[in-house]
Amino acid sequence: MNHLKQIAAGLDAYGIDAMLVNSEPGEFYAIGFHGEGNVVVTREGCYYFTDSRYIEAANDLVTGAQITMTDRGRNYKAMVQEVIDRHSIKALGFEDAYLSVADYNGWKEGLTAQLVPAQDLLTGLRASKDEEELARMRKAQDITDAAFTAICRFIKPGVTEQEIAARLQYEMLCRGAEKMSFDPIVASGPNGSKPHAIPSDKKVENGEFITMDFGCKFGGYCSDMTRTVALGEPTEEMRKVYDVVLQAQLAGIAAAKAGVPGRDIHNAAAKVIEEAGYGDYFGHGFGHSVGIEIHESPNANHSNEKPMPEGAAVSAEPGIYLPGKFGVRIEDVLILRAGGNEDITRSPKELIIL
Repeated sequence: MNHLKQIAAGLDAYGIDAMLVNSEPGEFYAIGFHGEGNVVVTREGCYYFTDSRYIEAANDLVTGAQITMTDRGRNYKAMVQEVIDRHSIKALGFEDAYLSVADYNGWKEGLTAQLVPAQDLLTGLRASKDEEELARMRKAQDITDAAFTAICRFIKPGVTEQEIAARLQYEMLCRGAEKMSFDPIVASGPNGSKPHAIPSDKKVENGEFITMDFGCKFGGYCSDMTRTVALGEPTEEMRKVYDVVLQAQLAGIAAAKAGVPGRDIHNAAAKVIEEAGYGDYFGHGFGHSVGIEIHESPNANHSNEKPMPEGAAVSAEPGIYLPGKFGVRIEDVLILRAGGNEDITRSPKELIIL
């Protein structure tokens, strides 16, 4: 899988003659390969330059690009300059969201072409997933759903948040995950009021909520889900808050479709929480895009006024966080279509009591 043709087709729109891609996610999107190298996309052809650590794998796996290995006499800048000369490149786009100032200065000093910020070319392409990308995301989500079923059998009073986090990773890896999308979040009881709590050695207890936010990678693409479960009988307040979050998520999901501004999707969920009296306890956006990276663009949050694109994979994750007491978050991943969305998360959302 690669997207070299799509990148080449977008060069004119950004006023550039070629695109230099050398971030880890950009490289994978362009050529479908995880290595360390530089991709140059021109209208006439594409090039991939890497070193001896990756050259054999690149020759086996990369298609659609001329592959060349660096050596002591020809570094990356020299090889990119050769392409510039060969194709008379005047304006070379680069990934300004990933390139450090030091690296930018290094490239600028070594090349004759003008470096032009062109991150939006890749960001725009990556915003809409094709069917091969979505197939990988569905598989990653299947693994994650299965791990959730397994972890519900594992949790009992006395196990620690760290043990639950470790077990989640084990369950996903055993089912074919390449690695985690991010370090799992496991927060029990009062720790649940911290949306990005780090799993601790705290033991889970009866009468607590346990929030688990986790995901894995399959074929280079991420899954992401959150479930909050009760260990033992929850209080009336816990049940109420859980139901408000669930209704908010369902309202956001109902509003989510291609062509709708991200802000409108967020507001549909936020309105439910606000009307229930918990507006001060929902501080983040309804969702973010997911793909090669766990956080991509565009977002379904209060500040995004732009219409969401067809094929965007967006999280749906409202939450309520009561300081010192508990928190609740429920998260699925949606694929946006013109007439609605596909929820690829299969785990149940009604309150589970363990």
